[in-house]
Amino acid sequence: MGLFEFNDVGIDLGTSSILVYVKNKGIVLREPSVVAVEKITGRILAIGEDARSMLGRTPGNIIALRPLRDGVISNFDVTERLLRHFLKKVVGSHIFFKPRVVVCVPSGVTEVEKRSVIDATEEAGARHTYLIEEPLAAAIGAGLDISLPKGCMVLDIGGGTTDIAIISLGSAVLSTSIKVAGDKFDEAIIRYMRKKHNLLIGDRTAEDLKILIGSAYPRKEQLFVDLKGRNLISGLPQSIVIGSNEMIDALEEPLQTILETVRMVFEKTPPELASDIAEHGICITGGGSLLYGMDKFLSEYTKVPCYIAEDPISCVAIGTGKALENIEQYTSGAIYDYRRGEYFET
Repeated sequence: MGLFEFNDVGIDLGTSSILVYVKNKGIVLREPSVVAVEKITGRILAIGEDARSMLGRTPGNIIALRPLRDGVISNFDVTERLLRHFLKKVVGSHIFFKPRVVVCVPSGVTEVEKRSVIDATEEAGARHTYLIEEPLAAAIGAGLDISLPKGCMVLDIGGGTTDIAIISLGSAVLSTSIKVAGDKFDEAIIRYMRKKHNLLIGDRTAEDLKILIGSAYPRKEQLFVDLKGRNLISGLPQSIVIGSNEMIDALEEPLQTILETVRMVFEKTPPELASDIAEHGICITGGGSLLYGMDKFLSEYTKVPCYIAEDPISCVAIGTGKALENIEQYTSGAIYDYRRGEYFET
């Protein structure tokens, strides 16, 4: 049967959502990484989509929270219970058939953060846990052949982190991770509405606004939506009309941070790899890539062609699954075995 058995699992452990890939079955679960907990007892009331619907709407004795922030675990106990719930859901509770698990982590996570992911996953019921960096998994999931002696660049914009990597010969030549991604987009929209319109809106409303009319680049035809919130001066509910062009102003700061990070990576890239990327372009993955005009925005300011991967939200999970199913094809620079303290040798 080889290193990975029939029920082995790949997990995209994201700040905003969790995707689970089961070998030979594909993606079998896609849920928001949100948990509703009773404050006094610590009892979990809801997980996933049910818990997400409670965000910003809970009474004082219940808290709906995201146990992962900025791509890493912020609440170990809740994360372990979240993982246990999802693993049980996809592979059952057979004590003799615990799965081996490959988990995606952002580039440049610390040893403490790696250990936290390993511990949480194994406490949740994994037999053995391996780690793979998100941009490598995203590249594999996007269909790039990372084994070639050719440079390819992946920009993975998730919920908590944006990961950028230059990949050649099966591993990252250069990689970096910044804590500016989908959540920071939402925060920027909230700040803009407070400052420009004296309107207070919540995280859910900001996310919905981002999805509906969020833009990184001017649209041919401007879109408008009715935005409801609380007026900071009168304290009363208020509804205003917001256009998509305002979203470009609202999102300027986080978008510029991502752009500057891309430029910084290019400055450190060897010239041969830079010429490969100039020819083949930058592959953009993750939920943040769905922001309207993200590829046009990056292409205009870097002068490098950019394209959105097919099914960008699932790329990391699909890449993890492909690494599971074809592990012998990937070099020792791809999958990290924490217990052995080294990358997996094929």
